[in-house]
Amino acid sequence: PIQLVESGGGSVQAGGSLKLSCVASRYLNNCMAWFRQTPGKPREGLAAIMPLDGPTYWADSVKGRFTISRDLDKNTVYLHMNSLKPEDTGIYFCAGTHQGSWVCPSSDSNEFVHWGQGTQVTVSS
Repeated sequence: PIQLVESGGGSVQAGGSLKLSCVASRYLNNCMAWFRQTPGKPREGLAAIMPLDGPTYWADSVKGRFTISRDLDKNTVYLHMNSLKPEDTGIYFCAGTHQGSWVCPSSDSNEFVHWGQGTQVTVSS
């Protein structure tokens, strides 16, 4: 089975930055994405990226502040988060679609079959 391992979470003050990483156990030719889970809310899709296409940002709240990128040689997807706000607090998950996916689907988490364990991000005011 394919394993995804996130890292890079932590605690930061508002206005700060964090860089999340998601390493896959092998090369993935698919859509990779970042989701965020906050208490009492459904898992929210933030951004996605295909191997050779530009990124897609689903959540308006992160546009202009978060950047998703992908290093194919390292089987790694990143989420660079700048100008963090307290409302960015949550558990961040990386996820992937089936191998061979041609496009990134919608931000529906049910479209993604591979999931990491999540990494906690806490932003204090």
